[in-house]
Amino acid sequence: MTDAKTNVNRSPRGNITRRGVVKALAAAAGAAAATGVMPGTMRYIQAQTSAPIRIGFQLHRTGIGATYGRWYERVTSAAVKLINQGGGIGGRELQIVTEDDGTDPKRGAEVVAKFATQHKVDFVFGTLFSHVVVGSSPAAAEHKMPYFVVSEGYHVASGKMNRYVFQPGITDVRAQVSSMAPWVTKNLGKKVTMIFPDYAFGHDHRDYFSAALAKQGGSIAALIPIPATETSFTKHFARIPADTEVLYHVMVGPGVLTFVKEMGEHFGSRRPQVFGFIDSLEGVDIASPGLEFLDGSYFWEAMPRYAGKDQTAFDKFYRQAVGVNDSGAAVSDPKDVSTYSHMFGCWETLYVIKAAVEKSGYKSPTAQDKKALVEAVESMTDFAESNQHPQGAKKFVGRIHQAFGHQNISKVNGKRLDVVHRTSIQDGMYEPEADYTKMPL
Repeated sequence: MTDAKTNVNRSPRGNITRRGVVKALAAAAGAAAATGVMPGTMRYIQAQTSAPIRIGFQLHRTGIGATYGRWYERVTSAAVKLINQGGGIGGRELQIVTEDDGTDPKRGAEVVAKFATQHKVDFVFGTLFSHVVVGSSPAAAEHKMPYFVVSEGYHVASGKMNRYVFQPGITDVRAQVSSMAPWVTKNLGKKVTMIFPDYAFGHDHRDYFSAALAKQGGSIAALIPIPATETSFTKHFARIPADTEVLYHVMVGPGVLTFVKEMGEHFGSRRPQVFGFIDSLEGVDIASPGLEFLDGSYFWEAMPRYAGKDQTAFDKFYRQAVGVNDSGAAVSDPKDVSTYSHMFGCWETLYVIKAAVEKSGYKSPTAQDKKALVEAVESMTDFAESNQHPQGAKKFVGRIHQAFGHQNISKVNGKRLDVVHRTSIQDGMYEPEADYTKMPL
């Protein structure tokens, strides 16, 4: 991806004309206004001959994460375009080098190694699925490659990764469920059956929602893990105890629409309260036939899919930049529903990387510069709500390389989702159990 170079008019003798300079400065000011960058900060114009910053994009282009990958790629392209229009990173053009990891842990590790040894990128970012993050992170340590994931599992904050792995642009499951458990028990019920994917991401839901529920005086009626490759779910619904007050579901992958439809067929109108993570409907139109039974149920959302009455100017800016309408679908194709509650993490993570590069004075992938960059990220504490962080303000805890932010609970009203509760950042914060800053680099 390349930046549109600033064109400067020249006289017939090759000298720069005054008119050309004025036009160039006007173009620069226009780009600054579009990105929220103030005039005087656009150093990319003075550094066109500098080597670009190259970021390896570990993309789930195929496999069970392909729906997310497609939207992660769109958001990344939009963010890179704006960053380059605003002067790049530290006055240098930002380039993205993409490799498909097939949503596979083994292949993910190979991709990280390829970025380091063949593409020789400065950093790697973009990974979503937790099992791929877990499988890839050792390669990041081996190659001393700063690795910025856009996942949600507790694997980063737990301390089980290494000092090169960061999750600064999206919150983790432990924080999410801890902040929402009080609302669920107060408004829906205290006896909960959980249905979750049977790998690290789902296990985080199982472990940390169960713990948060117990703190509120609730209890688990049943735990129902689902294989990641499952395509039919009816047999699992038969395992839900009759005295369940709340059915808590989170499902991912290409079978999500089937999962929700079969849940409706199983329960009909006689269902418990239903609280789901939007993962079970990411990329799926709520108005799809067979989903009518979801009316009146609730979902967690990180970033609300539907633009509501409290929509911020930052959300408007972000939607326009990535080409998403007020219903969370592509402007170019209203049937193409986005993964709106996750993909913002790519946008925000790229801006964190930009800030870290500029703060640390990073110039090249040397051991000294990588050390400075890692320490710069670890020193960060707050990200203000802005065009760069449209999901909302966040606190970053450098000891555990994890961001904390707001969560939303939305209700299905007919054929849309409306936010009924927004948590505070503090609601989801917990005492760190690790300290990456003590690990050697």
